[in-house]
Amino acid sequence: MSWGINLILILMVTGAVAWGFRFAGQRVTGNKPFYRDMPFAIAFGYVFAVVVIVGAMLYYFQPIDNKSVPASGVVFFRWAVQGFMGFAIAAYLFRLIGRHVGTEGTRKLFRTMPLTAAFGILVIIIYAVFSIFAGAIAPFGQEEIFANANIVPGGNPLLGGNPEFPLGTDQIGRDIYSRLIYGAQNTVGIAFATTCLAFFVGGSLGFLASIVGGWLDQLLSRAVDVLMAIPALIFALLLMTIASVWSNQLGIDRTMFMILIIAMIDSTRVYRLSRAVGQNIVVMDYIEAAKLRGEGMGYLIFKEILPNAMAPLLAEFGLRFCFVFLTIASLSFLGVGIQPPLADWGTMVKDLSQFINFAAFAPNVATAPLLAASAIALLTVAVNFVVDWMLHKSSGLKE
Repeated sequence: MSWGINLILILMVTGAVAWGFRFAGQRVTGNKPFYRDMPFAIAFGYVFAVVVIVGAMLYYFQPIDNKSVPASGVVFFRWAVQGFMGFAIAAYLFRLIGRHVGTEGTRKLFRTMPLTAAFGILVIIIYAVFSIFAGAIAPFGQEEIFANANIVPGGNPLLGGNPEFPLGTDQIGRDIYSRLIYGAQNTVGIAFATTCLAFFVGGSLGFLASIVGGWLDQLLSRAVDVLMAIPALIFALLLMTIASVWSNQLGIDRTMFMILIIAMIDSTRVYRLSRAVGQNIVVMDYIEAAKLRGEGMGYLIFKEILPNAMAPLLAEFGLRFCFVFLTIASLSFLGVGIQPPLADWGTMVKDLSQFINFAAFAPNVATAPLLAASAIALLTVAVNFVVDWMLHKSSGLKE
């Protein structure tokens, strides 16, 4: 029987059980409002969630030697569940410690913090520690090459591993674990510097346009409209291709060109936000009072407008960091970003992607490219969790 027919049967049975669940709830509770006012879609959702959980548990405990189920799928699913549970427990403990350790302000912050935000902050702290102290944490250098190449992750000699290289080595014999750590320093560090530059340029020009207005506002806004009309990744790829030629002629590192190019492209998005926020602030009475006192442009921007625009800008900083981070990884994957021998997660995914072909019969081998891809995905999810929490706090909404 095909998967389509099985899915239809499962949905039909789930719908019937959902109707029975709602009907039984109304009769047992004496038609109380919870079941009486429950839409069928909500009842279906409850039952479907139970079906998914039971199915996931059955799949998790599926024997590896079962010929009807791909062994690689079961292995990767188990790793995903174990990783999810491990991170959930770590985030809960981190939030619990934060509620009892620290200043009164931090303890209050942790008491109101959802578990997703605690997870995001914990991941960001771990990435920051690995980025800052990469040289001390990594067992080997990012450029160091060993005689044994293509060592399987896991460290089991019976499966082609080596305890000295717990995550294996790549095609030319470089330690993947060390390169992952240095990749955090290179990819995340460069993304953070690029985002800061984009916010300085875009935010300053946006606030300046909102204060001055007139021809300056029109000139900057139309220039930004032209730049935003071009797809960001394609524009960055085109400029990086040109910069690769200039870097050789001028003797300037290509990474510097990449920082400037991505910062210029992303500053247009920051400009639009800062200009819109600034226009709502410059009409306030305290801005007029500052102008009457004779305050200069710098004072108005950094002392009056910026403090009142901090909440939306901080939220945008997190989102913009994710976009910059993914753009750098994409450019490196395409071969025009961070250049070897520097370690970069996008380049690692590209270089190790061929090992995915071995997933069907050797799941450990296929984890090599997934490590760098997971590092990218994990940081992106963590930053988005924190940004979502910050947006919720700045909106004034309550749980």
